[in-house]
Amino acid sequence: MTDLASQSTPPATPRTTPPGAPRRRAVPRPQRLSDATILLLLIAIVAVFSIVTPAGTFLSLSNAESILLTASQLLILSCGITFLLIAGGLDLSIGSITIFSAVVVAKVMGALAGTAAQAADFHYPNLGVAITVAIVCGLLVGAGWGAVNGLLAVKLRIPPFIATLATGGIVLGLASVWTNGQNVQNVPLPFQSSFGLGKLFEVIPWSIVIAAVVTAVFWVVLSKTRFGLHTYAMGANLEAARRAGVNVRRHMVLLYVGTGALCGIVAVLDVARFSTASITSHSGDALSAIAAVVIGGTSLFGGRGRISGTVVGALIPAVLQSGFVIMDVQPFWQNVAVGVVLLVAVYVDQVKIRAQERT
Repeated sequence: MTDLASQSTPPATPRTTPPGAPRRRAVPRPQRLSDATILLLLIAIVAVFSIVTPAGTFLSLSNAESILLTASQLLILSCGITFLLIAGGLDLSIGSITIFSAVVVAKVMGALAGTAAQAADFHYPNLGVAITVAIVCGLLVGAGWGAVNGLLAVKLRIPPFIATLATGGIVLGLASVWTNGQNVQNVPLPFQSSFGLGKLFEVIPWSIVIAAVVTAVFWVVLSKTRFGLHTYAMGANLEAARRAGVNVRRHMVLLYVGTGALCGIVAVLDVARFSTASITSHSGDALSAIAAVVIGGTSLFGGRGRISGTVVGALIPAVLQSGFVIMDVQPFWQNVAVGVVLLVAVYVDQVKIRAQERT
């Protein structure tokens, strides 16, 4: 990953744009081919499962909803990882931050909603306040841990791999100590019934709606704004971005803060859906998100990636899981399949880099 302190690549000659001319960033042809390849892979997987599974099981609205629900939380986390990898960063602590934020959401909501007697009658006089405060606390805690990661990696110049690996262990340990290793289950059930299991217009689950909104926002920011342009510039040539006037330290810290806030969003969705804060449910989120992002075409070496590819990369594990369940295949084969696809994606990425270096 890119080292903010030590990288000394000579700056690239900046390109100037005539006054008044709109800035347009054309998608390179290799990137378009990569996106098409990943999409074709997803379509091929869907086609195979459609053929080998009983009719009406895999290709059904209920199964499509299940796949999107499975992919929604991973997709939200993957959006943050996409930005970090493009800029040359990394975060291995997102699973632990999600768990800690979920514990905060569950405990705050349980403490403010009402008494135990009131909870027994499903009458929570302070439910609205409890939900609002709990959601805000969850987002702030997630963003706060993201800021810690950013300060360690940027200000203290600790390699992101080590910094986030360490904070991941610390955060998960603190959550376990706080809860004595037990899941937090005193979440008001109306929160689950109205939001966690609720649907927009009684059609689309709220988790899918929020994931779609988050993805759309991050897509616009990455592809249409100066912030996204600076993110690409940092990953492509950090020193050139710094000499061009980009505050690379502040920018990288903001990326970590944003990724932490996304962990808070996932924590809220998870507590709403399952009415509990689990201590173990998100332990593998970091590797899953990195795998989804890399499979989607984002380079591990920075400077290249797109949210559209991340969407497809996040859907592939969910489709594999659904297909294996319907076929009554052991779910462990999903890890094997995702691992194979990840290795192929990284190899193709390295081939592209070597080809670019020769030209």
